[in-house]
Amino acid sequence: MRVAVVDPGSGNLASVLRALDRASAMAEVPVRAATTRDPAEVAQADRIILPGQGAFAACMRGLQALPGMVETLESRVRAQGVPLLGICVGMQILAERGLEHGVTPGLGWIRGE
Repeated sequence: MRVAVVDPGSGNLASVLRALDRASAMAEVPVRAATTRDPAEVAQADRIILPGQGAFAACMRGLQALPGMVETLESRVRAQGVPLLGICVGMQILAERGLEHGVTPGLGWIRGE
């Protein structure tokens, strides 16, 4: 199973990779996980993880700064149904907007703020 750990520029990526390695070993399920800022790698993944740390606005800016990433995530997750795990702010940006340090539009996949 290929897992893409999206790097929006904020998040504890090393901890996510260690957790995946450990869970893979415990479940005896082979997992190839890698961090990426490349939408083409996300397009090939069987599962996607979107970690985030810090402020909502900074995480959204980091994600939007990756050309084609938002569109690829929308295609893979929303249109094709590829499972996505949002961690911390990575989960929060799935909402319509964040209110931390002002109003910041999110991905809008989940109603709420």
